[in-house]
Amino acid sequence: MPRAIWKGAISFGLVYVPVELVPATQSEHTGFNLLERRTFDPIGYRQINKRTGKPVERDDIVRGYEYEKGAYVVISDEEIRAASAEATQTVDILAFIDAAQLSFVYLDTPYWLTPDRRAGKTYALLRDALASSGKIGIANVVLHSKQHLAAVIAAGPALALQTLRWSTEVREFEDVQALPKSAKSEGVSSRELQMARKLIDDLTTDWQPDAYRDTFRDAILELAERKVREGKAHEVTRVQAPAQKARGADIVDLTELLKRSLGKRKAAARHVSDTDDHADDARPRKPASRRSKRAA
Repeated sequence: MPRAIWKGAISFGLVYVPVELVPATQSEHTGFNLLERRTFDPIGYRQINKRTGKPVERDDIVRGYEYEKGAYVVISDEEIRAASAEATQTVDILAFIDAAQLSFVYLDTPYWLTPDRRAGKTYALLRDALASSGKIGIANVVLHSKQHLAAVIAAGPALALQTLRWSTEVREFEDVQALPKSAKSEGVSSRELQMARKLIDDLTTDWQPDAYRDTFRDAILELAERKVREGKAHEVTRVQAPAQKARGADIVDLTELLKRSLGKRKAAARHVSDTDDHADDARPRKPASRRSKRAA
């Protein structure tokens, strides 16, 4: 079972759901390490000046932000730390939206949210409320000192957290290429469209992830296993990073928190209404003759 990489709570209104974050995927990237031919020692990347080709000492390396092509400003490590998002232990839900509104192009990395042993009731409450409403939560969360936009989703018996790309990371259609307005405008006949729909219907099936395989990875694994059996393997020692510790979150009476959360929403709505009324009172009144004329 994968180890939790983060512990904290989901926050919506005044309700906290203590959870742990567990990766929902595992990398099966077929990568290769660079090794020295004779000793099989790993080969690292040299730090060199790209213009002169000469090596650069670590103390002479700074971080530069390229604000224009070929133009940089130097930013220190202290300035980077000051700008970094403060680590918290909360998945802070900002709003709820209809699930169908979230385009797949915004989806990034999925995680499972598993309940803390104290959080069965509130976990089930949020999961079932999301599932029955057809909505998802849009949240802020800080993972590994980096701020993420994320979606909290009811996924069968579990809650899932899906990190999202920021809007500035998604290219607009116009940035890719000119797109046809419609099939008809491109000269597609109604019969051709009907045939295409029939072909789609004929190829439609239930989603079965296990039916699809990464054939390149399978071939590489088979080749590697054969070389191991032939005694052609060379072991490289790997060092694992220490696990991070994180604190959980406490919860109080659920019904009371829900009532207080709804009360805060109503109070905020009344405050906005009162502010609008005061703003109307503060506006200069037009002459009565003009109001009467307009009413007439």
